[in-house]
Amino acid sequence: MTLPLLVYRLLTRALEPLAPRLLDARVKQGKEDPVRVDERLGVAGTDRPDGDLVWLHGVSVGETLSLLPVVERFRRDRPDLTILVTSGTLTSADLLARRLPAGVIHQFAPVDAPAAVAAFLDHWRPALGVFVESELWPNLILAADERSVPLALVSARITEKTAAGWARFPASARTVLGAFDVVMPQDETSADRLRTLGARIDGEVNLKLSGAPLPHDAAAFTALSAAIDDRPVVVVASTHDGEEQAIAHALAPLSDRLCLILVPRHPERGPGIAAALSREGHPVTLRSRGAVPGGDVIHIADTLGELGLFLRLADVVVMGGSFGSCLGGQPWGGHNPLEPARLGRPAVTGPDASNWQAVTAALVAAGGLVQVRTPDDLPAVITRLLDDPATARLMGERARTAAADAGAGLDRLWTALGPLLPPVSPGARR
Repeated sequence: MTLPLLVYRLLTRALEPLAPRLLDARVKQGKEDPVRVDERLGVAGTDRPDGDLVWLHGVSVGETLSLLPVVERFRRDRPDLTILVTSGTLTSADLLARRLPAGVIHQFAPVDAPAAVAAFLDHWRPALGVFVESELWPNLILAADERSVPLALVSARITEKTAAGWARFPASARTVLGAFDVVMPQDETSADRLRTLGARIDGEVNLKLSGAPLPHDAAAFTALSAAIDDRPVVVVASTHDGEEQAIAHALAPLSDRLCLILVPRHPERGPGIAAALSREGHPVTLRSRGAVPGGDVIHIADTLGELGLFLRLADVVVMGGSFGSCLGGQPWGGHNPLEPARLGRPAVTGPDASNWQAVTAALVAAGGLVQVRTPDDLPAVITRLLDDPATARLMGERARTAAADAGAGLDRLWTALGPLLPPVSPGARR
């Protein structure tokens, strides 16, 4: 172990007695689950089943949702294995509670302190650990490696800032990355950065390209479709602060002909968005208060896990998180344009696509996505699509085809993980 990693371990061990107090403060701030907060200290919330167990880890919503196709692959091809999924945020835990199949265990990941990590690993005794797009937590990774747990870092994305930080401690970076038996970044840029830090790269895979269409409640779809009637629907998906007002203002001239639905990236912002839009004279309703979309009222879908429902209602989708820089704010880098594409919906995105450059370029080239410079460009594009349903349908089908072509990475991942998997238990169900 290098000197910086040893210092990190000693410091986290010395500070670990403060962890319960810090976690209690986060509980009061609504950032931790008060019932399950001890899981963050490595205290298991449930017993470990007998047999081999595979541990899949993602930090927040995007990472953990990208694990769902991997979970399904394990259940299909290795039903003898117990699957444990860990995550670090309340929102990811809420979504996983809805989306994980029965029998798959979820726990909150332990804080990166020696005793918490040891308690977690000693209880769950994973036969394999798969980290998705994860921050590199040294204690957790190295403690697993010390217990001879095979590790894979997959769909890995490392920013320029993070890479520069690790580059200050090159030997430590090589030690942490060397704990992984398989490293599969999500793109060439991350591969180059990880390779420079000392990782051995085993190919590329972006799990966010491998997902199935988002789920929905069929009864809710029927009810909302009836409420909307025959008005064309424009859904603005995964919006961030400032985008709602700018897009609502830009689309105001079309308010007499379309139903506008805003789906904020963080649903808890719903009441604040409604208040801001109301001050500007826009009529607004909130899904969280039982309202349904319809008419010329802007509907805010401020509920968790219903994006699949609203995308299916859409005639045109506008991708949020993509207009920050042109509004003078933070560039959020965009959100997953494959979500509407998998459902065959024509979509429009703003100029910020740094998190999805390759996917955005592929969808634009296929004719399944339009990229605009500012919200003021939206009315012309949307009007064209609404006035020409045949063109809109063709654009959606092109998007669906391009999304299917983009999702072939799961087979590559499964091949790479094969040598790390424990043998099938005698008599196990296959």
